[in-house]
Amino acid sequence: MKNIIRIFLKDWRSIGTNWVAAVLLGGLIILPSLYAWFNIGASWDPYSQTDQLPVGIVNEDKGATIRDKDIDAGEELMEELKKNDRMEWHFSNREKAMENLKYGDYFAVIVIPNDFSEKLGTVINDKPEKAEVEYYVNEKVNAIAPKITEKGASVIVDQITSNFVSVVNGTIFDLFNELGVEFEKDLSDIQQFEEYVFKLEENLPEINRLVSDAMSDSKDAEKVINQVQALLPEAEQITSEGLNTIDDTTQFLNEAEGRLNELAPQVKEDLTKAQQTAEDVNEFLTNLKSPDIDLSSVEKIRGQMNQQIDDSVQRINNVQGVLEQVRSESNTNAEEQGTTEAEPEPEPEPEPEPEPAGLNQDQKEAIDGAMTDLDQIKAQLQMIKGDTEKIDVELADKQKEVDNLLSSLQEKSGDTANKIDSFLKEYNENIEPKVLSEIASAKNTLSNARSTLKEAQTTIPEVERILTSTEENIGEGQDILAYMLNEYPYVNDKVNQLADRIREIQGETDINDIIELLKNDPMAEQSFFEEPIVLSKNSLFPIQNYGTGMTPFYTVLSLWVGALLLVSLLTTEVSGLEEVSNRQVYFGKLLTFISVGFLQTVVVTLGDLFILQVDIVHPILFVLFGLATSFVFMLMVYTLVSIFGDVGKAMAIVFLVLQIAGSGGTYPVALLPEFFQKIHPFLPFSYAVDLMREAVGGIVWARVKEDLFFLGVFAIVFLLLGAFLKEPLNKKTNQLMKKSRKSGLFH
Repeated sequence: MKNIIRIFLKDWRSIGTNWVAAVLLGGLIILPSLYAWFNIGASWDPYSQTDQLPVGIVNEDKGATIRDKDIDAGEELMEELKKNDRMEWHFSNREKAMENLKYGDYFAVIVIPNDFSEKLGTVINDKPEKAEVEYYVNEKVNAIAPKITEKGASVIVDQITSNFVSVVNGTIFDLFNELGVEFEKDLSDIQQFEEYVFKLEENLPEINRLVSDAMSDSKDAEKVINQVQALLPEAEQITSEGLNTIDDTTQFLNEAEGRLNELAPQVKEDLTKAQQTAEDVNEFLTNLKSPDIDLSSVEKIRGQMNQQIDDSVQRINNVQGVLEQVRSESNTNAEEQGTTEAEPEPEPEPEPEPEPAGLNQDQKEAIDGAMTDLDQIKAQLQMIKGDTEKIDVELADKQKEVDNLLSSLQEKSGDTANKIDSFLKEYNENIEPKVLSEIASAKNTLSNARSTLKEAQTTIPEVERILTSTEENIGEGQDILAYMLNEYPYVNDKVNQLADRIREIQGETDINDIIELLKNDPMAEQSFFEEPIVLSKNSLFPIQNYGTGMTPFYTVLSLWVGALLLVSLLTTEVSGLEEVSNRQVYFGKLLTFISVGFLQTVVVTLGDLFILQVDIVHPILFVLFGLATSFVFMLMVYTLVSIFGDVGKAMAIVFLVLQIAGSGGTYPVALLPEFFQKIHPFLPFSYAVDLMREAVGGIVWARVKEDLFFLGVFAIVFLLLGAFLKEPLNKKTNQLMKKSRKSGLFH
């Protein structure tokens, strides 16, 4: 121990008696602090100086017109940037800005393209397009500047986005407010719509059935139309034949009417003569009733009576012939027309059927009655004629009965005259007028039928066109019905989903609550979306600026650098003292190095506090933690050099390089490559930087204890290495050093 103290005191006496050594040592004490102070000062608050970072701004936006309103988002952005002092904005054209960026005069260039406003306006379209801001950066100029300028560009985009979202949402909430008012007015209609949806859901199966039936009916209708179209030529032919038949029938009726008009006077004349004959017979018989009849003239009288009776019968036969001809021709015409009408005439529209050209039932009954009456008259006349044949016999046999027979003949002839008179009256008043009237009616009916058929004949082409058009429409209708049937499952599912969703909403939400929500204040909503989230920053351990945050790292780094400087300029060996062991040399020189290291630490830590005026929460602990760190670092570096000589210096430099990258002093350990993350726990820098941060920002004693513990482990390990390995290893390292010096390249 005595030798250890002697070595330590000898070193300080040498320093005190040798002013060159004192000056050099003073420089070694101050020099590490300069390393820390310059780096801390340089990184004091770089982000507050971004207003001196030149960034080019190019506005090529041509503006746009959205719903009759002109917008120019690029120009508005330029006006905002002129008020912004976060960076040194330079407004230029593209060519000049890119040239300055190329030569490093600008760190970045931001270009607003010509379609910027136009794309922003597509927000009202069904397919909106995102507007783009072009950002160009020269990353060769500086490693940090691109990140800062990129942050500035992001701020611009965020500002545009914030303003745009604010305006758009303001407009949207204006519309929502109006929509809420309209919803409130139409609340009853909305509720009714819900009922419609439920009713539609209930009736969809029936609708599907009706559509299916309509599809089936349309196919049947198509078949019917095809059948009717096939019958149209036949209907056209039948119509033409019907017109011909009507023309023939009309001609026949005209001929029959003319013939009847020609025969009517003859019929009347014959009936009148027949009546006269009957009256003459009656008068003759009256005269025969005299008892003084000349029977010799009976034969003559009988001949006259027979002649007159035959004439009357012939006239009656003529009348019957005319009536029979009228009835026969009427029946023939009716049969022909009935046959014609029996042909199928498919027509698209019902037409009035023409009445038969023949006599109706009343007319036929009248003619039949007349024929019967005439037959009776003929029979009575024949009876009279027969009775006259008996006159000869009767007059010869029974004179008495002659009178009775004559009376009977007189009665019959009188009755015959009366019947003829009645028939003549009936013929004049009923038969002839009715026949002529019915003929005229038949002619009128045939005329109407002819007009109807003519119109039908004219209509057939139009009917054919309509049927063709209808067939085409039915085809289109079938396509629509088929589409409806195919889409029914989809529609049914969607309607059921809509109905279920309405029921779900009704169960979860009141429409009145939705209306109240839509009626919110648009201005308040716009203000909210302009800045929907306000970041409330609460610093648990507040750090004044970036320089303060970097003070622990640069201070610790300067202490290691100070140790390297000492071992580079000060020797770890002792000269001029005898009987000292390698172990005593190790500990004696260690005290010298540690004492100088403490002086370095005091200078750098007090300089941080009073020269740089770093805002440190626990300044005394900051100095004490610095002394503890200096002790461990100096022990490690000294031990390496003391044991391994120049190789130990190289090892200390390697330690420095690894610790700068892997200690987490500049970047979080989680952001480091995997190799550095793995070696991080084995580096003394990791615990030293963290220990100094506790003093700068605020103490968490658990972390302080952990850091001091691991630093103590490093100190113990290297202290043991120096105490036990210096003597055995020095022999080999001394030999290596002698050989290296012989090369003339190393000292």
